[in-house]
Parts: sequence; C-alpha cells; structure tokens
Amino acid sequence: MALFPASALRPGVRKREVFGWAMYDFANSGYTTVVITAVFAAYFVGGIAKGAPWAAFAWTAALSISYAIVMLTMPAIGAWADLRGAKKRVLVIATSGCVLATAALALTPRFAGVSGGVAMAMLLVIVSNAFYSYGESLTGAFLPELATPEGMGKVSGWGWSFGYVGGMLTLGICLAYVLWSQAKGLPASHFVPVTMLITAAIYGAAACATFALLPERAQPKTTGGELGAWQQLRATYRQARAYRDFMWLLVCTVCYQGGVAVAITLAAIYAEQVIGFVASETMVLIFVLNVAAAIGAFSFGYIQDRIGHKVSLAVTLVAWIAVCVIAAVVTTKGGFWWAAAIAGLAMGSSQSAGRAMTGYLAPPQQLAEFFGLWTFATRLASIIGPLSFGAITWATGGNQRIAILSTAVLFVAGLLLLLPIDMRRGREAALRSS
Repeated sequence: MALFPASALRPGVRKREVFGWAMYDFANSGYTTVVITAVFAAYFVGGIAKGAPWAAFAWTAALSISYAIVMLTMPAIGAWADLRGAKKRVLVIATSGCVLATAALALTPRFAGVSGGVAMAMLLVIVSNAFYSYGESLTGAFLPELATPEGMGKVSGWGWSFGYVGGMLTLGICLAYVLWSQAKGLPASHFVPVTMLITAAIYGAAACATFALLPERAQPKTTGGELGAWQQLRATYRQARAYRDFMWLLVCTVCYQGGVAVAITLAAIYAEQVIGFVASETMVLIFVLNVAAAIGAFSFGYIQDRIGHKVSLAVTLVAWIAVCVIAAVVTTKGGFWWAAAIAGLAMGSSQSAGRAMTGYLAPPQQLAEFFGLWTFATRLASIIGPLSFGAITWATGGNQRIAILSTAVLFVAGLLLLLPIDMRRGREAALRSS
C-alpha cells in the first residue's frame, strides 16, 4: 500500500497541491511552538512582567482577548470568503499580519519593566495570535476540496504531522541559538528577540510555498459583500437543527479543545514551576513532544479512515485523560516525560481528527463558513481551558496539580458529548444542503 495514496485525493487534485497545503501547517506551527508554548510565554511571565503575581493572568488574558476577537469575526469572514471565492486571498492577509506582529515581538524586551511594556507585549500577542487563528481556519477549509470523504483523515494527518515537523525545525533552530547564547552568558533579553525573528522568517518563507502551489477552487457566488456574508451566516444559524451532528461536534470540540489548550499554553509554565525544569530542558521537552505529535497525527490519520472518525477521536480523549492523571501525580522529571510523550501522541491525533471530522460534516459550498464555526469553538475552548486552569490554581492557593487533574473533566465531557454524533447522518445533511 502506498504511503501517500492518490486514492485519498479528489479527482484532478495533484499531490503538489496537497504538499502546498501541508506547507501551511509546516509554516504556522513554529508560531504556536515558539511563541505560545516554549519561549515567549515563559519570557513574558518572568522577563517582561518580572514575575509579578498577575503575570500569568495577564498572559492568559491576552490570549483570551485574541480568541474572543476571532470567535466574533471568523464565522463572518469565512462566510464572506465562501461568497467571494476568496479563501486564498484572505489567507495571504492573515499570514502577513501574523508574520509582521511576530517579528514585532522582538522589540518587547526593550520595554521590559517600563511603563506600558506589558501592555505593548500583550497587544502584539493579541494581534499575532488572532491572525494566526484566521490562517489556521482558512487553511482547514481547503481540506475537503483536496481529500475524498474516505481519505479525509489521512490527508489531515499528513498536513498536521508535517506541521509538527515545521514546529520542530523552528524550535530546533531557536534552541540551538538559545544554548549558544547561554554558553556566552547572554541574557534572555538578547536571545528571545532573535527567536521571534527566526519564527517570523520561517513562517513567511514556508507560507510562500502554499501561495504558489495551492489553487483557489471556489468560485464567487455573489457580489453581496459583507451584508451577504452576514445574511448567509444568520441563515446557517437558523438552520442549525438540520446540522445537529455538526453542532454536537462543535460543543464536543469546546470541551476537549479546552483541555488541549491547557497543554499548549501552560505546558512550559507547569514543567518549570511544578516539576522543576529549566528553560533549556523545557525547550527539549517541547521538541520531543512535537516529535510524538507528528507521529501521532500521521499514523492516526490512517487508523481514523479505517476505524472511523468518531471512534478515533474517542481513543485520543481517553489518552488525554491519562495524561492529566499522570501529570498531576508524578514528582520527577522522568515521570513527567511519560505524560509528555502520551500528550504528544494524543495532541497530534486529536487535533487532526477534529479537523477531518469538521471537513466531513461541512457542506461543500460553505467550507470556509463552517470551518469558521469550528474556529469559533476552538477559540472559545482556548478561553475556557486556560482560564479555568488559572482560576482553579488561584482558588487552591497555587496548586497547579489540582488544576491539571481538573482538566481531565474537560476531556471526560468531550467524550460524553461525542456519543450522540452520527457521522453518516451528518454527512447526508451536509450533502443535502449543497
């Protein structure tokens, strides 16, 4: 059996187009890996905010504001892109915004400890993360145009696993520079700006392959502009009952992605403050986590198409529950490595599975709009998860172990909400609306 079978692709779709699409996952993964997870998150708390008691809250607040902006705007942007046949055009704008804002984060160490420095850093995080989220949603909307319904899991897994390769490359280059800088005795205020520039450069350069190789297949449907987009979005909400399986998926996504968001945004902080990792150890941990995630996303895509989207996602949620329990009880770095390895496998496979399920249940003529609704759910989850973690930590006097154990509740809820989804019925509803 071929590793990349052409049978997974729609008629007329060339493998170079799929490579171009996957290159966007490769491009943007460095942003989440370096900025949100491994480097800038910890530097924001300890370097820019100087370890103030409110520092972690300020970080999660900045992310939450960006997610709220995306929640309120992405569904309408997606509807507009569908109506105008402009997914690729909007993707270029979103990419440019994220790349420029990420590069601008290199300036923030100059304002550490200065009045307004924290606010400036928060603003750039809000802008960069919002544009990143737009790009992630829009590139997902191309998936059903490339893959057959039976190959959705495989193709999504190809892209997501390749994305983790991009994240590892970016983080690896940044880690090499950080270790070199530390050996020279240079402070974080020196090497953090360089890592931001490296991340922005790789994001922008790799995304150019997407823009060159991935065609826009959608055709404009109207010239109604923004009013037409809002009318289409309101019509979809009114018809929500017809898409009940998709709506169940969105609610399920809010729960389990809330837990995934905790892992992405707080892994470095938990590793350093609870387990005792130092900065270089944390970067190695995140690097290995990305290796596991790439393996999980790629291999599980094939399993998903064989055993079904719903069962596949359920398996990954059980794995996430195990991660939360292990992370809460271990006291050694070696024990925490086990939790990180399982988390990596579960992270890649669960996120890829969720994207493939969305593509499978989305009406072919409303792909960007429905992926916009999926983005609404994932960004709401990204607010609920980290803020609930922070609130529980605060309420328990700083006990992050209780907070990470409580995160398992989100995965249990996601598992229960997955049960009512009927994939065949949902697919039939999507095709009827076309």
